[in-house]
Amino acid sequence: MRPLAWTALAATMAQEHTEKLLGVPMWIWQLANLTLFLGVLGYFVARPLAQAFRKRQEEVAERGRQAQARRVEAARLEVEIHERMARLDRDLDEVRARGVADGEAARAGLIERADEEAERVRREAQAEIERRLGLAREQLKRAAADLTASSARDLLAREVTEEDRKRLLSESLERLGGRP
Repeated sequence: MRPLAWTALAATMAQEHTEKLLGVPMWIWQLANLTLFLGVLGYFVARPLAQAFRKRQEEVAERGRQAQARRVEAARLEVEIHERMARLDRDLDEVRARGVADGEAARAGLIERADEEAERVRREAQAEIERRLGLAREQLKRAAADLTASSARDLLAREVTEEDRKRLLSESLERLGGRP
């Protein structure tokens, strides 16, 4: 045999030897390695990420439920205020009807007193309405402010780098140092 043939035969045998490990083809070992890697990756990375996403989703859902509860409470207060106003209007009509029933002689005095009472009740109701609407607005403002602050905090935490923090600190110190 020629030396070139021996070299080709040796190369072929070496290639067959490198394509198998412990008698198992190399592609099976690579597939097993990939499967093991993906399993380890799924165990150590995917589960914590899924838990973190699930927790964040639950937090968002809870905030949504709280906001919905506040909206329901505000709507309930609005209905209650409208019912009171309707009741006050009915009461006002009753007071006026009593004044007419008492006669022409007492009509002027009764209407005057009824109007005074209605105005007082209306002022009290208006004051109560304004107080409750103010409370409802404050609750909504606080909720909006909390959500805005949370979003801003998350945005700053994501967007501001360590280099930005150092630059802002040094700029603040320079401004403070330049003051008399």
